[in-house]
Amino acid sequence: MTGTVLILGASGVFGAAAAHAFAAAGWQVRRFDRKTGDMIRDATGADVIVNAMNPPAYHDWKTLLPQITAQVIAAAKATGATVILPGNVYVSGDQVGPWDENTPHRPVARKGRIRAELEAAYRNAAAEGLRTIVLRGGDFIDPGNMKTILDMVTLKGLAKGRITAMGRPDVRRAYAYIPDMTRAAVALAEMRDRLPPFADVAFPGVTFSLNELKQALEMATGKTLRIGNFPWWMMRLASPVWELARELSEMRYLYNTPHTLSGATFHRLLPDFRLTALDRIAAEEAVAMGAVPSGQVKIHPDQTVA
Repeated sequence: MTGTVLILGASGVFGAAAAHAFAAAGWQVRRFDRKTGDMIRDATGADVIVNAMNPPAYHDWKTLLPQITAQVIAAAKATGATVILPGNVYVSGDQVGPWDENTPHRPVARKGRIRAELEAAYRNAAAEGLRTIVLRGGDFIDPGNMKTILDMVTLKGLAKGRITAMGRPDVRRAYAYIPDMTRAAVALAEMRDRLPPFADVAFPGVTFSLNELKQALEMATGKTLRIGNFPWWMMRLASPVWELARELSEMRYLYNTPHTLSGATFHRLLPDFRLTALDRIAAEEAVAMGAVPSGQVKIHPDQTVA
């Protein structure tokens, strides 16, 4: 089953990949232009709205995210479209995992509380006929995309043999490989009529520590890498005058919080879905970040995990 999808935030990490994934699956893709578009008009005739619209660098989330949420809910109600929202793990705070749709929302940071409030707005709108799918993933992985923290910070010095740790290197954390996550969004869109009005689906992705990533990267490149520490002290000093430093510092706890996302519901809904393995992801990152030529990467091309 295909249809028409309106992508909000089509220039962002998730939005751009979602547009590609839906188009590859045969959907008609529309891209919303926030400067000239009218959301209700542009959503008319669309079966699905992907809300990947986020202010860049966490800018003014408290004001802008509720505004975006209200606009999307209004457009979906007016047109009957199902909303797909890429969720994150901020709402779970620092609870013991694994996390899934039954994990209480107990955010410990302001941005987590904002995300919990906007998800509650979608959940409440389900009683009024709105259909929403929250596809919840960990930190984004999109090899070579400098809009992701992994490439912008952690692997920025990979070509020089350096990895930057933003927390303890032994802490295992959930990550969402964007090509997989957006394929999953398409698959869920195509079965939307069989899902509850508000479907909260944890995307299991891949879970690893920085030490495990280092080992996979060393295998892919054949080089010995070293791990350095991120200069959080600089973020503290810059916070009064640099918004990104202030907002990023608030989320520091998450880099030292072990967490994983349960795949139970995901695999029940999509039993044949194949997730990409860490070894293959590391190989793609090594090439994308200039650490090794593509012809020298050491990975079997079909490496996946169930």
